[in-house]
Amino acid sequence: MKETPRFFAFPLGFLRKRKLACVRLAGGITVAAAIFRLRRIAQFAKDNSYPNCYAGSPKAEFSDQSAIRQLFICFMSSAESLERLEVALTPQERFEEYLQSRGQRQTKPRKFLVETIFAQHAHFDADELIEKLPRKGEPDYVSSATVYRSLREFVDAGLLNSFQLDGRTVYELDYGYPQHDHLYCTRCRKLIEFRSESLVETRDAAAAEHGFRVTGHRLIVQGVCRECAGSRRKKRKQDLV
Repeated sequence: MKETPRFFAFPLGFLRKRKLACVRLAGGITVAAAIFRLRRIAQFAKDNSYPNCYAGSPKAEFSDQSAIRQLFICFMSSAESLERLEVALTPQERFEEYLQSRGQRQTKPRKFLVETIFAQHAHFDADELIEKLPRKGEPDYVSSATVYRSLREFVDAGLLNSFQLDGRTVYELDYGYPQHDHLYCTRCRKLIEFRSESLVETRDAAAAEHGFRVTGHRLIVQGVCRECAGSRRKKRKQDLV
């Protein structure tokens, strides 16, 4: 039986110093979350005594070879090329500062929610978050009412952004991330983040023309993503045969 590869013991402290722990990989997962997932893969193989099973092996039930490749690419990247902004406080510290300004104290459920939400860069609604949390009776259980209330507080504190999409309130990380916009696939409901300097220049020019002071904007472009468009073209070719 092979031992857990040294790669998975890679110190997260080193990654945080290089601002790599929160970098988003393909699919929106962060480096820290990917390493945690890969450690679980290796542990799964070790616990089940698979002689040739390790993270990345075809025998690993939860293998994710693309994540491994993305991690190595990430380690070789410079900090200047990262999208995540440098911030003085951690999300927890930022939220505690917000609570103190309102005469409130941090609670264990709120702290757990901040940790859970910032462990992975993703778009989600309240129900999707609740689905991922521990069930009633399990450790770190958080009631639905606390989740809804806390999400509103996180938005007010500047940790999260929220916007309406298809009749639901969608949340995304705001603290530590730059202004960006979205492409929304109306078929698979995927949200793709993008930044455009020319779009910002057009916005600022229009605002200046009307004597308008810009405090922010939100743009969601609706359409069909590459994968869904390709799938439809493939079906059409088959229909013609």
